[in-house]
Parts: sequence; C-alpha cells; structure tokens
Amino acid sequence: MKNKITKNWGLKLVSFLFAVVLWIVVTNINDPVTVFRVSDVPVTIRNAELITDRGQVYEVLDHTDVIDTVTIYAPRSVIDTLDKTNIVAVADMEDLTSLDTIAIRLSTNKYNDKLESIKGNIDSVKLNIENKMTRSFPIRASVTGEVQEGYMVGDITTEQNLIRISGPESVISQIAKAQAEVDVSGFTSNIGTDTDIRLYDAENHEIQSASLEKSLSKVRVYISILEQKTVPVTYTVSGTPAEGYRLTGESESTRSHVLIAGRSSVIQKTEAIEIPEGVIDVTGAQEDVTTLVDLNEYLPDGVVIAEEDFKGMINVTVHIGQVMRRTFSERIDDIRINNVPEGFEADIASAGSSCLITLLGLSEELQEIDTNTLEVSVDIAAWLEEEEIETPESGYYMIPLSVSIPEDSAVTWEETEVQVHITEAEEQ
Repeated sequence: MKNKITKNWGLKLVSFLFAVVLWIVVTNINDPVTVFRVSDVPVTIRNAELITDRGQVYEVLDHTDVIDTVTIYAPRSVIDTLDKTNIVAVADMEDLTSLDTIAIRLSTNKYNDKLESIKGNIDSVKLNIENKMTRSFPIRASVTGEVQEGYMVGDITTEQNLIRISGPESVISQIAKAQAEVDVSGFTSNIGTDTDIRLYDAENHEIQSASLEKSLSKVRVYISILEQKTVPVTYTVSGTPAEGYRLTGESESTRSHVLIAGRSSVIQKTEAIEIPEGVIDVTGAQEDVTTLVDLNEYLPDGVVIAEEDFKGMINVTVHIGQVMRRTFSERIDDIRINNVPEGFEADIASAGSSCLITLLGLSEELQEIDTNTLEVSVDIAAWLEEEEIETPESGYYMIPLSVSIPEDSAVTWEETEVQVHITEAEEQ
C-alpha cells in the first residue's frame, strides 16, 4: 500500500500543480480582474465636533475634500455591480495630524472584501484650522441700474437691518460691510424684492468663503420710485421799508426753478414751491434785503428735492430804493379844471403865477418822467365827493392838484393845493 502512494510521486506532484494552474487560468478567463475609475468622489469628514467644540473652525484647502479620480481593481463580476454611489470616502478628525491633514479611507459599501485594490489620486484632506469669530454687521441696501427717465430712487429700506456672521477669524476680520443690491433698471413704481446679502472688504472686493455661517442669506428690500417734476419757486414780500424808502419792484432768488420728486399723485398736484408771506420781510429796511430760505420746509408731504448737488437752500434778494424828490413849476393858467358841477363856475386864484409840484420816486424812475408832457389838473367833482359836499357854496376853497403820471410808472407826487374860486353861474 505504501508503495502505491509513493510510487511515481514526482509525476503526481506535477499533475497537482498543473491542475491548480489550470483552475486559476479557467477562473480568470471566466471572471477576470478589471479596472473601474470614478471621478469627483466627495469625502465625508467625520467627528468635526472635535474642532468646533473647542471654539475653532476649519476650512478645507485646495478642494481636497473631493477626490478627482478613484481607481478600483476587482473581478469583472464585482465591477459590473458598482457605480459612483458605492464609493465611500471618509476622513475622520480623530486621525488629524500635526500638519492639519487627515488620511482618507476608501472603500465600497458592497463587495469591499472582493476588491483587489482601491485608491485615489490624493490620500489626505488638507485643513486650515483657526479660532472662530462672530460679528454683526448692518445691512446696507443699494441699487444698480437706472430707473426710467423722469423718475428717481427714493427711500431704500430693508426688512432686517443686521446680519450675524461666524467663521474663521482671518476671514471675519476682513469683512467691512454687508450689502444687498437691487437692479432698478427701467422701473417706474415701488419695488419689494428678496435679494442676496454680499460681503465686501474695505477695498470693495467681494468676500466669498464656504466656511462662513450667516444668520441671513437673503433680505427683503423695499425701494420707493418717485416721479420727478420741475416747478417754479414763488414768494410774497411782506412789510414796509423805512420812511423815505420803498420797494423797487425788483427781486430775485438764486433758484427760480427746482426739480422735485414724490409720489405721482402728489407731484401732479404740485405746481410751485410757495414761500409764504412773512418769510421775506422788509419791514424798516433802508437797503436791499437778502433772506436765506430752506425750501425743504415748504415742500408738500412726501416730496423731496431731486437734485443731487442741491440741498434746498436759496437766497432771495429784495431791492430797496431811497425815495427822491423832483420839483417842477407849472403855470396856474395851464392847470385844467375838470368836472365842475352843473350851475357853477370855477377859477384858480392867482392867475398868471405858477406853483411848484414835487414828484416822488426812485432816481431812475424820476429821470424817465418828461415833465413837459404831464397834465396838471383839479377835479372839482372828486373833491366834492371826498369832502362829502353835495352842493357847494360860492367861495374860495383849497383843492389838491392831480398829475397825469403814466400808468406804468410808480412815481407819485406830494399833495399840493391851489385856491379855487367856486361861484354860481349867472343865469343867461
């Protein structure tokens, strides 16, 4: 029996080895090892609280939390059952090194024990770890673009006015402002919209970091759109200058018209900015009076000045002139007697002599008067009415003269009386 077992042992050994090789060959032919590559595999970071619980935050560097390429070697029967969702990539904070890196562990969630190998083009996640900082910033709302011609942007408000931001100290310390921008191009009516809150540094460069935590990502912004209109500035001069002085009739303001804006319903009813009586007062003035006026005080509710470089302050100047005298002589015989009552006759005493008449006015006004063209008269009927006399008695009366100053002239005259003899007309 022993001889049968050991007989030809060399041949038997060769036969066994050949059978093993043949089995392997047959197996590989039926289910060969192949390669499977997957792109952009995300890495899950576990136990992040080991960092956050000690008041720190981390930021993944160089996009190392995504593996560009994972390569798997496994039998075809296994490869055929795998896709990207079966690849598991994990970086555990418990494995954090002194260089702030974490080794990436790769596996599959099925048939992992049948893989020949699995590896990625990177083997660790790189981190930047630093202290956590939290700050609050006011939300500033602004607009871009241009509203339709004839309109302007009015008040801009936000539903919330503060945002709280947490993140790496190095990033938080760079933030200078939080801003919400709205494009108003072509609008003619009020706007209410939700818009992103963007963060900027002191040089107005936008700050973007996935490691930042915001209490708000969007905010509702309300923008009033106002209709514009150009209107005149009007005013009334009040008071009386000092004795011997009067208004020249000339005045001016540094702005005669102003561009305003407001709700359409109000703007359409606004025809002027009216400075009320009492604001520009010349009482007792002996020279030009200049008054500083704030037009904002006289705007209708909801209306604003619509000029960027004009704040509403104007100067109104009222010109005051000194009253001068100019005297000329008029022959008594040239004075006309008008409106003598029926049944009476009137004559001016001192016939053949003359009287002096004094005109009152500003120098330039007096110079424009040609005294040779002036008609001097007495109006008997007007005098009787003024004196409340129905029928005069014969006698001598002092009656004021009247001078025919042109209607467009502000010149007046000092009251001058002449003696008029009124008698009943003789019956014929």
